[in-house]
Amino acid sequence: MSERSELIQNRVNKAQAYRATGKNPFVNRFIPTHKSAAIRENQETLIASEEIVCVAGRALVLRSFGKATFFHLQDESGKIQVYVSGNTIAPEDLEAFKTAVDAGDILGVSGKVFITKTGELTVAAEHLTLLSKAFRPLPEKWAGLKDQETRYRQRYLDLIANEDVRTTFRNRSKIISYIRQELDGRGYMEVETPMMQSIYGGAAAKPFTTHHNALDMDLFLRIAPELYLKRLIVGGFERVYEINRNFRNEGISVRHNPEFTMLELYTSWWDYTDTMQLLEDLLRGGAMLIQGKAKYEYAGREMDFESPFTRISVLEALHKHFKLPETLRLCYGPEGAEAAEALLEIAPAHVQKIVAEKCVAGNTDNILVLLFEECVEATLWQPTIVYDYPKSMCPLAKCKEDDPYTAERFEFFVGGLEMANAYSELNDPDEQEANFLDQVKRREAGDDEASPIDEDYVRALEHGMPPASGLGIGIDRLVMLLTNSPCIRDVILFPLMRPEQASEKNAEVEA
Repeated sequence: MSERSELIQNRVNKAQAYRATGKNPFVNRFIPTHKSAAIRENQETLIASEEIVCVAGRALVLRSFGKATFFHLQDESGKIQVYVSGNTIAPEDLEAFKTAVDAGDILGVSGKVFITKTGELTVAAEHLTLLSKAFRPLPEKWAGLKDQETRYRQRYLDLIANEDVRTTFRNRSKIISYIRQELDGRGYMEVETPMMQSIYGGAAAKPFTTHHNALDMDLFLRIAPELYLKRLIVGGFERVYEINRNFRNEGISVRHNPEFTMLELYTSWWDYTDTMQLLEDLLRGGAMLIQGKAKYEYAGREMDFESPFTRISVLEALHKHFKLPETLRLCYGPEGAEAAEALLEIAPAHVQKIVAEKCVAGNTDNILVLLFEECVEATLWQPTIVYDYPKSMCPLAKCKEDDPYTAERFEFFVGGLEMANAYSELNDPDEQEANFLDQVKRREAGDDEASPIDEDYVRALEHGMPPASGLGIGIDRLVMLLTNSPCIRDVILFPLMRPEQASEKNAEVEA
């Protein structure tokens, strides 16, 4: 602990003096009878009945007017004004208030409710108790804490200072509760799968590694719960879901945090077309829950969840974006190589450079997907389901029955963000094993996001998995969308930050 400033030490001294009088500046228990919002809702009845109410919360902005003091008491539901005067309050409580209380302290107040001459609902304090002494004062401009670094690093101050931030996180909780209720009502069962795994899989990502001392073995924080959830489909559960924490050792940006929340679900007997409709239903309902309507403003533009979502294939989206002639046919597999190269030639130079850096040698399907990601994704503002990705890049998805080069996979985009991913799940154990072995070859060739082989998962498939479709939705991004938040850090209570000292030395914005 660093040396305390004079201001902090003064507050510590007040707490010690208060304790010396035989009172506790950190009370063990205090039960309020009312929240501030409930007082507002029932103010006419409370004023008429002269009922004594008891509220508790943080004291904000003490304003003294001679023998009277006003301040706002902030609790979870909002704020209410408190009036302290020698005419109403017990003398010993008034003395304690004058000598021990500062703005930022947590107080318990009881008294009658009235309306001031200026028209503000107020509690006239008859008893006042110091419940918890705040040694540190609130930031000077607590009423509008703006510094982003402080807001994310000291979220407790952000929550004290900014009502809209508290609202965002209340809405996050509502969204997750809504998803649970909706899926439970559709017959899905919520389950839990391991967060530490001996073999990671289910996505293309770098894992975090840890070590179990007793077993003397390395473990990985999960990058996805997919392979465990599908084991449950093998086991006979027909509809399962998990709202889970995933960890990917990747960069930090306005859209990425290494620790994030996903909804992942699996439905027996379905293919990806059924899952498209479920996604649409869930998101339209989420918009209605938070915004009260299915059309609302996001980032200054209209967002339309009311209309049926646009559905377009990857190849159709590329054809449309680049305004290609009808005679140029795009397809996956060996026959599509020439058209893919031709399309790459007309792409912007910076995109050609990105494709050259990222493209897997010999895989022209990769060119098409990279062109889509770099040129098309950011243009998809309204809710759009993009389907039919190349099978060569979807090792866990089924191919179309009439096209071995195309996977039954879709991704969902809105506001220029990828929000969800879904497949018709591959359940052929021989094909799955071959795909795993191909991933191993990619790892050996330097692709550190390729997954290792999971032999037990193949063994599970050998026992038979019914036709099924899975869906993953990024909860953090969904909350961004439904609460009109520009950055993923705005919707994660405690986003990953550099150590404070490192941040001071390196003030560049994490991008």
